[in-house]
Amino acid sequence: MRPPPPPGDPIPALTVTPTPTQLFAFSAATHNAHRIHYDRPWAVDVEGHPDLVIHGPLQAAILTRAVLDWAGPTGRLHRLTFQHRGSAYAGDTLHCTGTVTAARPTAVDLALAITNSRDEVLLPATATVVFPTW
Repeated sequence: MRPPPPPGDPIPALTVTPTPTQLFAFSAATHNAHRIHYDRPWAVDVEGHPDLVIHGPLQAAILTRAVLDWAGPTGRLHRLTFQHRGSAYAGDTLHCTGTVTAARPTAVDLALAITNSRDEVLLPATATVVFPTW
């Protein structure tokens, strides 16, 4: 049984640039008909956004992927909390980062964030990952 990682240890960063095709597919999969996610002229000309808007739930899914990639096959995401603090647009590169904040024999707490290329925090988060076996 390996010991849990100590507080301060980073998780591997995940960098993703969602494409318009991914935004369309995510809208379809989640039954989200809001045109700001897949219709650029509507998003820009009607609603005044600089480009297609990356869904908040898609950002949360990307952050979940970063945590689960780090946790590996034995880790289970027990809790994830997040807050949307900024908008992301098509062409933005999202950087997912995290740090271990507490470690117990079978669980680890993480502080997480998604930032954009301008280093603005778009989505701060916390998570608890349970490891039944290390």
